[in-house]
Amino acid sequence: MRRWTFCLLCMTGAAIAQPGYRVDNNTIYGMYSGLALLMDVYRPASPNGFAVIYISGSGWHAPQEYSAAPLKESPQAKLYAVKLAEAGYTVFAISHRAAPRFRYPAAVEDAQRAVRYVRHNASRFGIRADRIGAVGGSSGGHLVAMLGVLDGKGEAESPDPVERVSAKVQCVVARAAPADMARMTSGGGGNAVTSFLGMLAPQPKDKASIEAGTFRLASPLTHITADDPPMLLMHGDADTVVPFEQAELMEKGLRAAGVPVRLLKVPGGGHGPTFDGARNPPDYMGEMCGWLNRYLQSTP
Repeated sequence: MRRWTFCLLCMTGAAIAQPGYRVDNNTIYGMYSGLALLMDVYRPASPNGFAVIYISGSGWHAPQEYSAAPLKESPQAKLYAVKLAEAGYTVFAISHRAAPRFRYPAAVEDAQRAVRYVRHNASRFGIRADRIGAVGGSSGGHLVAMLGVLDGKGEAESPDPVERVSAKVQCVVARAAPADMARMTSGGGGNAVTSFLGMLAPQPKDKASIEAGTFRLASPLTHITADDPPMLLMHGDADTVVPFEQAELMEKGLRAAGVPVRLLKVPGGGHGPTFDGARNPPDYMGEMCGWLNRYLQSTP
């Protein structure tokens, strides 16, 4: 194993080489009130010129200790990002502001900032600025779905050139992703949703309150339009944290809008990144790479 270590004053970590790829740790993609937003960049040995933003699941939350492991270094990131890098994709595994300290829309804004940063620095990373994908699971799946459905238009008058570019991605793979936040409150992930949004769920007949409006704004299902990118949804039908119904709702909404979509149902699969309990699970990693190969690399 080869290692390159940079000066701490340069604000970057070690670059660690592995067979088929190397990892550049602790790239700063933004600063929020003095807080550095970090990503790890997985650089393939034979890059195909396309980028993928990867966001691990965390229930949108993070521990509040100095020694807490960053989201970008979660086992999920190391599992999925490595597979993507081995397939030739330059992968940007990110950490984002998290509850309970930071609530919605902070995590969404950070995910968008990551896309903008990568797009603005496309030549530096050797990727196409106009073709960026996003992959994530659970709360990370929610965030990458939001990257697909939100307009993401840059702010033309911003003094920060990164903020002037688009945060819209061109292909999405979302595993076990919440789609309708109001319907999530009765499942195993309900407490995480209400904590992330900073408010109790609205009553079913409540359409005009701040709570109802916030739950709608935070739901990918609400923002679907015909110009959204192709989306692969992967979900275990035994998921007790994010019910399988969430994927069905998202598939139905995307299909109604004419957006290319596929729902990969994993029989017996639970909520984890490897679909624990699945009976004869499909090759979900292969399906992920195949979807990106088909739709991200295609010319619009």
